[in-house]
Amino acid sequence: MEAKAVEGDAFFIVTRGRSRKGFCRGCVGRVEGETPSGELLGLVYNGGRPKSRGIVRTENTCPLTRHQAQLLLFVTTPSKRLELLCNAPLFKAICDLSQDDVVVVKHKKGPQPGRVKNLMQIGRKESDDELHMLGFEVEFVDSDHTLSSKKPVPLPMFNAADIIRVVPSASVPLGLHWKNGQYGALNKKAVTRISSMPSAGPTGNPRHVKDGKEPRRARGPAAAALEVGSMVEVVSSSGVTVYGVVRWLGVPLRKTEEWAGIELDYEVTGCSDGKYGNQRYFTCKANTALFVPVTKCSPDSRFACSSMGPETRRSTDTPPVPSFDDSAEYAPPIPESEALSLLVGRMKGIQGHVNSCYLDATLFSLFSSSVTLDNIWQRPAEAEQPITCSLRSIVSCLRRQGFVPAESVTSFRKELGCNTFQTDEKDPEEFITVLFQKVLCIEPLLKLRSRGETSQGSYTFQIIVEKEQMGQVPTVQQLLDTSCLSSDLKFEEVPSCLMVQMPRFGNKYKMFNHIIPSTELDITDLLHNSPRECFVCGCLAQYECFHCLPDRKLQPGRIKQYCSVCNTQVHSHPSRQGHSPKALEVPADVPCDTPVPRHVMQLFAVLCIQTSHYVAYVKYGPDPNSWLFFDSMADRCGDDQSGYNIPEVQACSEIGIFLAQPEEELARASPSQAPELVRRLLCDSYMFLYQNPATPSSKPSHEE
Repeated sequence: MEAKAVEGDAFFIVTRGRSRKGFCRGCVGRVEGETPSGELLGLVYNGGRPKSRGIVRTENTCPLTRHQAQLLLFVTTPSKRLELLCNAPLFKAICDLSQDDVVVVKHKKGPQPGRVKNLMQIGRKESDDELHMLGFEVEFVDSDHTLSSKKPVPLPMFNAADIIRVVPSASVPLGLHWKNGQYGALNKKAVTRISSMPSAGPTGNPRHVKDGKEPRRARGPAAAALEVGSMVEVVSSSGVTVYGVVRWLGVPLRKTEEWAGIELDYEVTGCSDGKYGNQRYFTCKANTALFVPVTKCSPDSRFACSSMGPETRRSTDTPPVPSFDDSAEYAPPIPESEALSLLVGRMKGIQGHVNSCYLDATLFSLFSSSVTLDNIWQRPAEAEQPITCSLRSIVSCLRRQGFVPAESVTSFRKELGCNTFQTDEKDPEEFITVLFQKVLCIEPLLKLRSRGETSQGSYTFQIIVEKEQMGQVPTVQQLLDTSCLSSDLKFEEVPSCLMVQMPRFGNKYKMFNHIIPSTELDITDLLHNSPRECFVCGCLAQYECFHCLPDRKLQPGRIKQYCSVCNTQVHSHPSRQGHSPKALEVPADVPCDTPVPRHVMQLFAVLCIQTSHYVAYVKYGPDPNSWLFFDSMADRCGDDQSGYNIPEVQACSEIGIFLAQPEEELARASPSQAPELVRRLLCDSYMFLYQNPATPSSKPSHEE
């Protein structure tokens, strides 16, 4: 049977799936037909020129208008196209740009504001199959918000992905003018100015102008609904709009009315780092804190919702809830190369609903990118319980689409069997035990042995220490070592996954103000009946001394084990003669000079809690800076009855940069001076998740 032809122009971008017959994720194509099985026959573009033809599944694509396709083709990197497409409000605003609209663009000097002057056609169209790519000429705005009169010609050109903010223009949106002829060159392609900026199709909203001025939105009642965390916009006296998040509300010193402290989306000269006058009200990056009376704040029009009046609500500005793919077909963990384009943005990750943050953060941490538990999904789906199939569908949807709606998670919570899982606040360790025991049917991940006793199974490891045993700023490694030695516990074998719970009780109590994450956890000296290395000479150790652990002359915080000779010498010192070293159980067949292999586990996620709300940090690849921050309830659209939560995933490379510092510098670091996401990691950590790269597997409970 022949493929069915498609009438008219229909374009698409491949959003997921493996490369197949000419198509890969992020490539743009034009529909030429449809196979009997429903797949698309398409023409793939390289720049504006057709490259090849191929076949792709319809569900792996997102439809585009011609204008959208032309804008995305000028974005040369496929991952950047997908990242822009994921930010639906921004992409729509870019498609709707008019002349003299104010935008903020990426620049080598940092984010720069400017006005759009022309929409540019790039490339010579030599055949009907070719497409003009589209870019924007932007005239920069000086720091005093006036157009620079000394900018050289030609004006700089930017693609759609270079635009990071679109600001509603306060000027009259004049129509663009034809300018005939060729303009310079860009990668040796012809560039032409065109007369209008088409909208994205039927969703475009034309501007209505009266008496030469653009109408302003009504303000006032919305300001009364502001709270910390609200997304707002502020219009300056010169007509430039800035956007940000409310971080503080109150009456500043020497003021009589209520003001808002706003953390802006980008740096603006003259703003602070959270100070107003000489008083600090919150902490953020330099030049991003703005303080204004609350009467000057309005809800962010890009994400308008039901808190605004019906005449000003625009549902297209709110991220839509994507459809749920309930396929239980196996989907591999999201690779590092695809994580940012698939996961980063609003309405990404797992959507929270009614106290589900503990569950959302845990599932996202365990299953989005980590391969530790991936062998679970290799079992035949037919042999699974219904609740396991539900979890499989959630994981598959997260890995394929980058989003799981609240409805699917709510159904899963009902299947857990206890009503409190549907409505109450829970802690991750309680859910983890049910998840592994009842849903995944996996044996305890940890086998712990105390001296002279049989091993005990557990899914998580609770740190138990006395505050006096530790320094003010302990690392996870130091906490684990001290807890194991003081409780006389050893691991019977190297676990595939080690989840270490910090010494705190929810959001009510924490023993340490902040804890330094250990990116690697060496458990060699915490293994039962395993060869260990003498702390002094490196030979096979035969004794271990808990009392030497805090010794300031012997690297405090490090586990100390010694060979017979070094044990005698170390404990001959007057300050150590009262110590009680214990003999180690050493395999009889191990030579004294044998090299001791190190068993090191790698950090892949951290669960944090602040004011009863759990969030997650997830490492999505081997690169040290490949970190994501996930919040299942980052924002909300609508009221408590009819609205819904907006989950968000952010890239946070600053975590990797911070943790790359030497341990001594990390211990001296002040969380208040660190970036906000780094501060939250240090101060709010609840559970650290580690994986064993050598054995990424877990044994089902029914196996022997």
